[in-house]
Amino acid sequence: MTAAARPKARTAAAAKRDDGGCALGPREFKRIAALVHAESGIFLPEGKVDLVYARLVRRLRALGFDSFRDYCALVEGEGGIDERQGMIAALTTNVTSFYREPHHFKHLRESILPDLAARARAGGRVRLWSAGCSRGHEPYSLAMTVLSVLPDAAERDVRILATDIDPHVLAEGRAGSYEREVLADAPPAEVARHFEPADGRGGASHLAAGGALRRLVAFRELNLVGEWPMSGLFDVVFCRNVAIYFDEATQARLWMRFAERTRPGGTLCIGHSERLSGPALGRYSGVGVTTYRLDGGRPA
Repeated sequence: MTAAARPKARTAAAAKRDDGGCALGPREFKRIAALVHAESGIFLPEGKVDLVYARLVRRLRALGFDSFRDYCALVEGEGGIDERQGMIAALTTNVTSFYREPHHFKHLRESILPDLAARARAGGRVRLWSAGCSRGHEPYSLAMTVLSVLPDAAERDVRILATDIDPHVLAEGRAGSYEREVLADAPPAEVARHFEPADGRGGASHLAAGGALRRLVAFRELNLVGEWPMSGLFDVVFCRNVAIYFDEATQARLWMRFAERTRPGGTLCIGHSERLSGPALGRYSGVGVTTYRLDGGRPA
């Protein structure tokens, strides 16, 4: 999922550099941290100054800047919207894998999907959301899990929304082409059923998502702390290992926003190091390891 990496704690004074005369001082670090938080919700404490320097000094060089002060002026200005997006993309990393935290997919397959499949067969609507989908490993894992229970899901009113703030990783997800070893953690039978040798670049060393997966999954750019343009409610929401990079207040708001966009009885899966907080604690009941059901109705 898209999230900021965590380097060893350092002070802002340690950001001074003499390579090419470019330095990230405390004032510019605070300006960048404030802008990143306002734009994406990501919290950058002073201990991440080295990460910010290492990631952004490449942006400065590419743009021809020789100071972080000039760079801050660009990203804070009206004409800096494109570079703000590039800055946030540079400051996030995408650690993901197929069927990561497999207990969630087991719970989905055994406890959630049988009822959802019955609804779909009866002509009902089923929606799942991978929030912070990164390069597509999670939504395609969700799609394979759905297809293992409902093989004709792509021909029914079943869809998986895959969102991320980074357009570059979304493009990789849409391409749906992965090195064979990347798929090693996925069930071999599901890989054989839903992936095929990739044409063109990558050739035999890559596998591409097949038609059923592509019909089920829609990739869209979305900032979780911005506006959510989707209509309708979700039956299942996966938002894993994303909220840990937000401050407590932002996390609490995010959990409540998910609750407001989930069917009563719907399911929320979060990361292994995350916990629900704030008013959402009164809306959800734990039903498994970092797995929660929204109260107020029968399970989805």
